[in-house]
Amino acid sequence: MGIDLEHRIIRDWTREERPRERLIGQGSGVLSEAELLAVLLGSGTQSATAVDLARELLRASGDGFWGLARFSAERLQQFRGIGPAKAAVVAATLEIARRFAEPPVPAAPIRESRDAFMLLRPLLAYLEHEEFWVLCLNNANRVLTSFQLSKGGITGTLVDVRIILRKALETGAVGLILAHNHPSGNLRPSKADRQITQKISKASATMDIRVLDHLIVSGAEYYSFADEQLI
Repeated sequence: MGIDLEHRIIRDWTREERPRERLIGQGSGVLSEAELLAVLLGSGTQSATAVDLARELLRASGDGFWGLARFSAERLQQFRGIGPAKAAVVAATLEIARRFAEPPVPAAPIRESRDAFMLLRPLLAYLEHEEFWVLCLNNANRVLTSFQLSKGGITGTLVDVRIILRKALETGAVGLILAHNHPSGNLRPSKADRQITQKISKASATMDIRVLDHLIVSGAEYYSFADEQLI
C-alpha cells in the first residue's frame, strides 16, 4: 500500500519526495503544475501542505496556470493559508511569465487568424481589463513589430489612429492586424469594436496599408473579423 503524502506535512517527506529538492536535483521539468506552484507558496497550513494549497488554487482557476493568471493578489488571499506575502509572490510570478511571453518577431508568416491568435494569446487571454494591440506586417505577412496601443477598453480609452499609422510607416508595414480582449468572455464584437475597425481601416487605406484582421480574444477562444468577412 502506497504512502499517502497528502496527510503528511512536507518537512516529513523524504528529500526525494519534496518539490523543492526535486527541482534542484532533477530540474523543474519533473514537477507537476501543483508542485511548481507549491515551491512558490513555500509552506502550507497546519491541515494542508503547500501542494494541497496549490491543487486547490489550480482547481479553482478552472484552467491551470492560464486561469490562475486572472486572479489578483486580493483574490488569491481569499484562499485559506494564503496571506499577502504568498499572494504577492504568486501574482508577481504570473506577471513575469506574462511579460516573458510577449510576442517576439516570428520567422513564420501569419497565414491565418489562428497564427495571430497564438501569438497574442499570452498577452490578452486572461486579463481582467481590456488592452488593444497591433501587429505590423510586411508584404510577406511576417510580423515587423507588435505594440500595445491602449489599455482600459475601447470605450474607456482613446484609440489613436495616428499612433498606429506612425508606427506602421516607421516600420514599413503594409498590413495590420488589430487585437483586443473581452474580459467578460463574450466574443461578439460590440458597436464600438466595429466602428473603430472601420475607422482604422479607412485611415490606413489612405497610406496603402491594409487592415487584414481584427481579433477579439477571451481565454482559449477568439473571434476573427476576417473569418466572419467583416473586413
